Amino acid sequence: MGHQFPFIPFSLIFFLFALPHQFVLCKTLKRDVKALTEIKASLGWRVVYSWVGDDPCGGSHLPPWSGVTCSTQGDYRVVTELEVYAVSIVGPFPVAVTNLLDLTRLDLHNNKLTGPIPPQIGRLRRLKILNLRWNKLQDVIPPEIGALKSLTHLNLGFNNFKGEIPKELINLRELRYLHLNENRLSGKIPPELGTLPNLRHLDLGNNHLVGTIRELIRLEGCFPSLRNLYINNNYFTGGVPSQLANLTNLEILYLSYNKMSGIIPPGVAHIPKLTYLYLDHNQFSGRIPDAFYKHPFLKEMYIEGNAFRQGVKPIGFHKVLEVSDSEFLV
Repeated sequence: MGHQFPFIPFSLIFFLFALPHQFVLCKTLKRDVKALTEIKASLGWRVVYSWVGDDPCGGSHLPPWSGVTCSTQGDYRVVTELEVYAVSIVGPFPVAVTNLLDLTRLDLHNNKLTGPIPPQIGRLRRLKILNLRWNKLQDVIPPEIGALKSLTHLNLGFNNFKGEIPKELINLRELRYLHLNENRLSGKIPPELGTLPNLRHLDLGNNHLVGTIRELIRLEGCFPSLRNLYINNNYFTGGVPSQLANLTNLEILYLSYNKMSGIIPPGVAHIPKLTYLYLDHNQFSGRIPDAFYKHPFLKEMYIEGNAFRQGVKPIGFHKVLEVSDSEFLV
């Protein structure tokens, strides 16, 4: 009598054949394992203690390393996100990060990284979010960042960068949020930044920048999507040009603590959604046009520390505006 085999549903057979490809053959790319292992060796104990196992994407009942996100590409897993922030990483920027060629998000903010950003950063062509704020990085901003053409968010604020803003940033056509505030940047802002079609938030406050607003917005049709412009605490001179009213999406204009002068043109009051206007601690004079006081959206207009005519009044109560992480990642 022949052997009888139990009936196995076709769907189960298909699953069993598919299983090895998804779970056995799907290994983490050696390039990424090597890079994360090098990064692990260079980081402090706060990170290393939670990076357990040999595979940063997890395996053998181990979860992925903390802050590491992977995705499947063909028969391999690759590292697509690295978020290691607020853990007091000390030392130079880990160059091995630039070997993670499939990264879309790199967030190392609020650590103690020092030295320059290596030029190899330009290899991360798929990067969309680069957040290195609140470190101690220094030297110039590498022009190679201009090669990261998928970037939508770039935050290098609260570091010690010096030199001029690299003109190569004008290649970042997808960029929405640019934070270079609280550094030691000098020179003029490249007016070509105004050609970035999607730029919503530009924060260059607390640097050593010079120039005039007229120079910044001299290109026709510039800053078509800009909502927030922060150039406070720099060395800007000249006046507020009437052409500023062409930035029709502007909501926040932060000009505090510069060396600007002249009168405030009434046309600026016709920017439809203008909500916060900070003119304080400059050398403005004359009177504030009545249209500002009738603006339907203007909540705050701060004017202290100027030479306005007696009787000119502010609007609202002044407070420092800062963009939260959640707003940064909109």
